[in-house]
Amino acid sequence: MAVPASPAPLLLALDGNSLLHRAYHAAATGRLLDRDDRPVWAIKGLVGYLARAAARLGPDAVLVGFDCPDHSVRKVDYPAYKAHRPTKAADLAEQIAAAPDLLRATGVCTVLHRAYEADDVLASSAARARRDGWRCVVMTSDRDAFALIDPGTSVLRVRNGGLDESVMVTPATLAKVYGVEPRQYPDYAALRGDPSDNLPGVRGFGSRRAAALLAAFGTIEAAWAALEGGDAAAVRAVVGEATAGFLAAPAAREIVARNRRLMRMRADLPLPELDAARLPLDRASMRRALAARGIILGPSLWALTGGSPPQEPPADDPPVPAPRWSPRGRRREPLPGQLTLF
Repeated sequence: MAVPASPAPLLLALDGNSLLHRAYHAAATGRLLDRDDRPVWAIKGLVGYLARAAARLGPDAVLVGFDCPDHSVRKVDYPAYKAHRPTKAADLAEQIAAAPDLLRATGVCTVLHRAYEADDVLASSAARARRDGWRCVVMTSDRDAFALIDPGTSVLRVRNGGLDESVMVTPATLAKVYGVEPRQYPDYAALRGDPSDNLPGVRGFGSRRAAALLAAFGTIEAAWAALEGGDAAAVRAVVGEATAGFLAAPAAREIVARNRRLMRMRADLPLPELDAARLPLDRASMRRALAARGIILGPSLWALTGGSPPQEPPADDPPVPAPRWSPRGRRREPLPGQLTLF
């Protein structure tokens, strides 16, 4: 998952919400609680993702974006947006609420904008990096960020198995795996829909047919033009008669317009200057802020704090208050496929 060498500085931008969810369910830290019985294992997992990605990629700056927890412009626009999702578990919701302030206390540049999502922060980060002559790697477990890919922006997608199983998605790999160019990804996603966000796609279109249509016509508008201009046979040859009929129906235009609108990530949110997000962070301050919540990390933070990679298992750092473990889940080795943080 290496990033090609370049003299341009590198920004690593993380999707805090998606990675917190993944770390929560991986539960590799043994359901850690702090001294006040507050859950922190997902937060520790998020910091672990950040530390390991920094060690692998060597970024010059890091930034973590979060969803606004209490307001959404997308839900105002389309009330059914994400409405099917179950209520978050209380111990997950508590960690999502606590993570932004805790990361700020460690010195990590953390961004949350009212009414917008982490995706919008990532899009704005990629746009800022492009404007300032930086490269950008977006780290997330969601596919939405594929729309941000360009020659200077890649997506490090974290999957089951953690960072070791993550893939770096570039323009070349997106075309190879999904069959579309980055510029076509918004149309691809609009046709296919996104069940995780409660956004149905155009009937008959899954990943394969959406990619085939765009490979043949380039854009949805070009396919519609063929249908309306007497060349419907060309569309039927690509996606079949029934699916071509669904695409020709007025409802298809409404679905595509809605999905494009709701999937579009805002790329102009105010952000700190990238120099304000530069590494290294202060190691003592970072450890102190984490230890206050029962998260004890040391050598693994080396890439974030200007240290050198450990050559062998290092001696423990000076003692800090020991974390309290939940009695409901004794610490154990992760099962195959679970995330190993360190």
